Amino acid sequence: MEINPFHVKDCALLRIATGEHAQNLNELRDKLLTVHPESIYYHYWGRKFRPRFTDPEYNNDFAEWAYQNLHDAELAERLSVIDPSHASSPEELRAELIDVIEKCLYERETAPASRQDEQFYFVRAQVVVFDTDCVINKPEELPGLIDKLSDGSVFYHFINAARRTENRTNDFSAWLSDIGDGYGELSALVSAIEPYFLNMTDIRERLKTTLNGYLKRQGK
Repeated sequence: MEINPFHVKDCALLRIATGEHAQNLNELRDKLLTVHPESIYYHYWGRKFRPRFTDPEYNNDFAEWAYQNLHDAELAERLSVIDPSHASSPEELRAELIDVIEKCLYERETAPASRQDEQFYFVRAQVVVFDTDCVINKPEELPGLIDKLSDGSVFYHFINAARRTENRTNDFSAWLSDIGDGYGELSALVSAIEPYFLNMTDIRERLKTTLNGYLKRQGK
């Protein structure tokens, strides 16, 4: 069976200021009702691209702002457990986020507020994709590829791909599934890796462990 090659791409996540900002939880809820969906996408996934010396306590900007600037640890915890991978659309994620905030507002006597110089500034994301010269021609080459991938390539093929692929999976799983010929199980194993609570290093390690384990068991 002829296998279509896998063409590796790279990407950058550009930050575009929206001019929208919020100083308290009421304002954050109101802005979320109308802010561009790419802004919500950025504040959930953009952290994967930001260099950090330690793992952040919270995985999205809304939870981090609630903890650091509103000083509301309970709200931060509620916002942090919203996994955007499980939302079927940007609007579903928006609705879930607003629902958590409105419940918090109902429970509080006054809306938590930040200092004037600690407001939440909404930024919009734009993904810019680049072609690379890297191509693999068979699944056995995937484990060796993983260590060579830039963060942009991992983001594009393993995270951003959910917006482009049938069944909201990643490009590796989609490619393996298209090959068929016994790779359906490996496709499902790779698709089961959930990226939101993992950093880029952990994603690479989980991918390599999954790929190497399967190929070894199959004697490939």
